[in-house]
Amino acid sequence: MRKFFIFLLCVIFALPTYAASLINDTELERILTELVAPLATAADIPDGRLNVHIVNSDDFNAFVMGGEDVYIYTGLLTQIKSPDALQAVVAHELGHTLGGHMAQMSQRMSAEMTRTMLIQALGIGLMAIGGDPSLGAGVLAGSSGVAQQSMLAFTRDEERIADDMGVKLMARAKLDPNGFIDVFRQMENITGALESRINPNRINHPLTSERLSNVREQIQKLDSDYVPTNAPTPQQRSEYELARAKLVGYLYNPDRVATLYPNTDTSDAAQYARAIARMQSGNLDDARVGTLNLISNNPDNPYFYELLGDIEYQLGHYDDSVDAYEQSLKLTDNAPQIETALALVLTERRKPGDVTRAIELCKRALLTSPMPLTYWVLARAYDDGRADWARAEYYHMMGKDDMAREYARRAQRSLPHDSPEYIKSGDILNN
Repeated sequence: MRKFFIFLLCVIFALPTYAASLINDTELERILTELVAPLATAADIPDGRLNVHIVNSDDFNAFVMGGEDVYIYTGLLTQIKSPDALQAVVAHELGHTLGGHMAQMSQRMSAEMTRTMLIQALGIGLMAIGGDPSLGAGVLAGSSGVAQQSMLAFTRDEERIADDMGVKLMARAKLDPNGFIDVFRQMENITGALESRINPNRINHPLTSERLSNVREQIQKLDSDYVPTNAPTPQQRSEYELARAKLVGYLYNPDRVATLYPNTDTSDAAQYARAIARMQSGNLDDARVGTLNLISNNPDNPYFYELLGDIEYQLGHYDDSVDAYEQSLKLTDNAPQIETALALVLTERRKPGDVTRAIELCKRALLTSPMPLTYWVLARAYDDGRADWARAEYYHMMGKDDMAREYARRAQRSLPHDSPEYIKSGDILNN
């Protein structure tokens, strides 16, 4: 049976105008989590409890829900050039939490956010012809996303308090509070002309110029001998540049990528953005050459091997793709998205042992980060009633309860009653 794959970013899914989607990517999540970890500690959030989510939206925005879930917009990440400024944004949002501004919002949003966020891997989305066509179509169509209309409109006083608490939180974390100045300067560049025509007494946010003046005053109140000893290291700054370049390569059109990262720029970040953009536009050979050059200069970077695995797969070089993904996994821990990508290639290549390995990888990925795509791949790997159970789990995560129950019933008709998949199918039916 003829099979083919279409590689997509979640950003090209047709979503309602009020919706957004979550980007699921091992590299970005690790880099951002490390950057916000000092703030979590300073805010007395237990280790490992702060979760970073990347929202695919051009908005210059971020928010915290429930005190432990940080949502950072791609529009913010692609525009903010320093990790200190990003930390300032998160510190401000945690300031809302510490100030008690989020309590009502969290209760209202929690259930809705859980059901409506669409989560996909950054590099690979796919559709299969054959098997269950509706399953592939579901990956493409997605579901509804962030219910942005539920966002709380803070008052002017609450915004000032959050800024003040954010500066104090940065100081407590031994980070550089001048990141706030960087952010507000960028915001002034974006909104300055508009704000000059606004009556400040008729809006619920302080003017950016007012906020900039306020944080400068707060920073001046810090001890004269204050030193940000926990500020991002040179390596973290380099990694942040790679994260921004990765997003630019995936989210922007090739012309804009070429403008931001011209060929004269030989930095790793520029080469990364160009290689991804070339892959996205179908220039796979040049993308491969660029990625191999990155690997040659950075043989221990697991995410360059991940990109090579994506490219080799699209070229139809399954053996090379498997080798690249395996090397990526050797160089990093807890990488469920990469495990899922490798499992996908193995289910397509189907050499002896490939399906068994794919099932193992999917199970491992589901233990740490359950994703619809992982269940999709697992359904491809199984050739019995467990495939129906995996489809049921996929549809359940996508919020398509009727389809989930249909496949759960199919699974129970063919599975032993004492099997884990039979019991899990029952859970879906009884949900």
